Amino acid sequence: MQNQLAAHIRRFIDITDEEAFQIHTFFESEKVKKKVNLLHTPEVCKHNYFVLKGCLRLFFIDDKGVEQTTQFAIENWWLSDYMSFQNQLPGDFYIQAVEHTELLRISYTAQEKLLTEVPKMERYFRLVYQKAAAAAQLRSKYQHTFSKEEQFLNFRNKFPEFIQRIPQYLLASYLGFTPEYLSEIRKKNIS
Repeated sequence: MQNQLAAHIRRFIDITDEEAFQIHTFFESEKVKKKVNLLHTPEVCKHNYFVLKGCLRLFFIDDKGVEQTTQFAIENWWLSDYMSFQNQLPGDFYIQAVEHTELLRISYTAQEKLLTEVPKMERYFRLVYQKAAAAAQLRSKYQHTFSKEEQFLNFRNKFPEFIQRIPQYLLASYLGFTPEYLSEIRKKNIS
């Protein structure tokens, strides 16, 4: 587990083996069964999660009681309700395991201490968050410029691993479709 996180960090910044060990001491391991919620609204999000194995999703429930998935996280991805986590205030999202998931979690307090004790981690998290923000911007652009079918095809081409792993109803929720509409698109575009 330590090696997986260290390898991910090293994709963005240089760290020594000693720093990797030190960084790892700020994290706790957790195993979560499929469909278990790590966060409920309006709880304060107390952790930032790094997925070692499995899949998490971030979602909210709209005024009609329908779950709207806004983000997934698979191996080597981070997930949190960042507004709630950063401000330590009640949030608007749920975090749920889509599959049996193994993760590392870091509390808000531990992350702040980590950033003080290993200052180069500020750069790491900045780069990770910038990459996530850029992906969110592209997703927003695609939602406004692509047809629903083009959105699905773009997602399928960029993230083929999700198509096999994510249940169709969750993928439909993420793309803003009904499961029935997604099924029609998939049948039409079987390759």
